Amino acid sequence: MNMREAYVIGLDFGTDSVRAVAVDALDGTILAQEVAPYPRWSKGLFCDAKARRFRQHPRDYIETLETVTRAVVARLGPRAGLVKGISVDTTGSTPVFVDRAARPLGLERGFEDDPDAMFILWKDHTSIAEAADINRAAAAFAESPEGGEFGDVTRYVGGIYSSEWFWAKALRVVRRNAAVSRAAYTVVEHCDWIPALLTGVNDAAKILRGRCAAGHKGMWNAAFSGYPPAAFFNLLHPRLGEIAATLGDATWTSATPAGVLSAEWASRLGLPSDCVVGIGAFDCHMGAVGGDIRPYQLVKVMGTSTCDILITPKPDREVLVAGICGQVDGSVVPGMVGFEAGQSAFGDAYAWFRDLLLWPLERLLPGIAAGAPETDGLVEKVHDALIPALEAEAGNVDPLESGVLALDWLNGRRTPDADQSVSGALVGLNLGTDAPRIYRAIVEATAYGSKAIVDRFLEKGIPVEGVIAIGGVSRKSELVMQICADVLDLPISVSSADQAVALGASMFAAVAGGVYDTVEEAQRAMSNGFDRIYRPRPAQARMYRVLYERYRALGMFEQTRDREVHGEA
Repeated sequence: MNMREAYVIGLDFGTDSVRAVAVDALDGTILAQEVAPYPRWSKGLFCDAKARRFRQHPRDYIETLETVTRAVVARLGPRAGLVKGISVDTTGSTPVFVDRAARPLGLERGFEDDPDAMFILWKDHTSIAEAADINRAAAAFAESPEGGEFGDVTRYVGGIYSSEWFWAKALRVVRRNAAVSRAAYTVVEHCDWIPALLTGVNDAAKILRGRCAAGHKGMWNAAFSGYPPAAFFNLLHPRLGEIAATLGDATWTSATPAGVLSAEWASRLGLPSDCVVGIGAFDCHMGAVGGDIRPYQLVKVMGTSTCDILITPKPDREVLVAGICGQVDGSVVPGMVGFEAGQSAFGDAYAWFRDLLLWPLERLLPGIAAGAPETDGLVEKVHDALIPALEAEAGNVDPLESGVLALDWLNGRRTPDADQSVSGALVGLNLGTDAPRIYRAIVEATAYGSKAIVDRFLEKGIPVEGVIAIGGVSRKSELVMQICADVLDLPISVSSADQAVALGASMFAAVAGGVYDTVEEAQRAMSNGFDRIYRPRPAQARMYRVLYERYRALGMFEQTRDREVHGEA
């Protein structure tokens, strides 16, 4: 690299909002950042929480993309002409059905209000039955003459296909919405569609599919020379086999250019027409790079849920880790094997308890104190103060004395061993149990869920030598972070980057844009480092080893009970 001045932009499409960062590609300084909430999502449109349906309108992405990017470009001023690249990360799996022109069906007449024509958000759990059918079909296919050479097509995604993933969501729509199925040419991940949009792709057959999404959620693997064969998908639905054929066999790592900005988008964003757009990836994978991932260091992206990323050199002998979200060569850093795991509820578990406690204020106060000026904004004030107050008191609770034990499956279980039908639990209550004790038990449960993931890697002989934490929870809660360090019995380094995920996207933009030759070079130059390390306390670590066994026993009991409730025993 011989550049004396170069800038890049990272775009991070989260669950509730999109954020953009403009970064000095030479030293990683974040020069400008902007966040914009999705307007339709903020109103709850196209969603039904009771039915586990969460959808997002493509216009939410288009409008906010333009808003945040133009804002950071304006702050760059004349330096905007030296923006070399822009890269995108998104939640996932968040697919959408598109027509032959690569337009999401939600933008087409007749589908404007159809939830199935929208992006199906990662947290949408409407396809639990379809995931189960995929798992049954995979087992049957492995035993069939056609499937003999492929074996278990789910083995590189942990051996259990999840309702949060690409094909389960596509199958449900194909089965239940004939109009969308007929109108669609293919299905595209959010992280693949945004680069296609920015580069002006108007033929869905020319969309470049990223290695990250395809490998971890779409069952693409080099061992299959692509995706599983049509014969497998036809076991589920003939239309699914037709759609699978539209994806092609090739995938690209996120260090690869997808193209340059189209004339339209260069004008709309105020960026140069030779600005390179990188191949997209999921937020946790790019966030791991932004958090300075290294081999055998587990990066935990700690937000509403968690996504855990581990990279290792390519092994001499293949090691398959069951029950995780996949292992894919080059899905995180080219040349390394990327492993993904995670928890379906982390910060969401704490927010659930907060909202439970707020119910009387939200429902009763308006009627009881109507017209009383001293109650103005009271609910909002309590909302903001409640979790900090709980944490302050929960820090003084002795877990052995408390006796309260929680199970963190409030949004199902992502890993190990995906099962979105299981539920959370709370036991050990008595008349002396108060809110801080319950809150601490929930925090401990999320830490136990993290330990179950680490243990799964260790069982397979893959070392986890330390933990790197990024995301909102890691920067807001000392209690959560210290309990996690104690439960895992590992040091946890917290990234200094306030926007580590978007920073990771900007690192990939720097590689795709030619500022650096490799991701590792971009990391060394652009890393923000760490601002705190939480170290395990020996006495607490010993205590939590005992309590963790109680958590495992509760999990086994609750899973059996859930199966009985659902008639699966």
